[in-house]
Amino acid sequence: MKPGSKVDLKGIDPGDTRPYKAAEEIQEKLGHKLEHIARMQERLYAEGKQALLVIFQGMDTSGKDGATKSVLREVNPQGVTVTPFKVPSKEELAHEFLWRVVQKVPPKGQIGIFNRSHYEDVLVVRVHDLAPKKLWQARFEHIRDFEQLLAEHGTIVLKYFLHITKKEQKERLLEREADPEAAWKLNPNDWKERDHWDDYTRAYEDAIAETAARHAPWIVVPANAKWYRNLVIAESIVDALRDHRKDWEKKLEQMGKAGRAGLEAYRSGK
Repeated sequence: MKPGSKVDLKGIDPGDTRPYKAAEEIQEKLGHKLEHIARMQERLYAEGKQALLVIFQGMDTSGKDGATKSVLREVNPQGVTVTPFKVPSKEELAHEFLWRVVQKVPPKGQIGIFNRSHYEDVLVVRVHDLAPKKLWQARFEHIRDFEQLLAEHGTIVLKYFLHITKKEQKERLLEREADPEAAWKLNPNDWKERDHWDDYTRAYEDAIAETAARHAPWIVVPANAKWYRNLVIAESIVDALRDHRKDWEKKLEQMGKAGRAGLEAYRSGK
């Protein structure tokens, strides 16, 4: 989404898979992208000067967990932390809204995944009238400043809205009910929240429009087709990391030369 532009989610087709028609068409391409992410993660870790923060937002069942497992399956798990942001605890509510988020920002050299995030405080809070409009509206500026700070200190920020239809959500909820292995995910509130679908849509449109930035872009992902969702996310992560690859490889080459020089000096007894 272009910074400063109006966002109309109803004008973006959640079922779009262009130019592909089936998952079989993209498996090889997706595999290459996932391997590329894994290689870039190694360079990110070794260089140790930057971090990657991936934020997944979306309606219930939009695929936040699935995207996390699928897109990062080739990455060394030691270099990744996944943080789900659920209903705030009493301790978290006793602090300002960014307090619990700041503690989970990935350190340099690491990838951090946020399953939901600080955006809940301009989404759920707004839809359910949990705070005055003046308060949650002011949070947009705080979020912009927070993400600007992250970028200035070496964190690559990517934000994804996983876009599904209300019909697709209903089908996924019914599938979840019928699947014994997925029954633990059942939550009556998922059905109740459907009553607020249009309110959430407007809240997301405003949140994306207010906080889209070059240093912290929003990517709206057509997510009805899970395989296409995974490809879009993987491609955008590769594109974002590619811009930094040369710097990482240059730094690693310098580190390698220094390491070899130290080893030669040790062997020669100098």
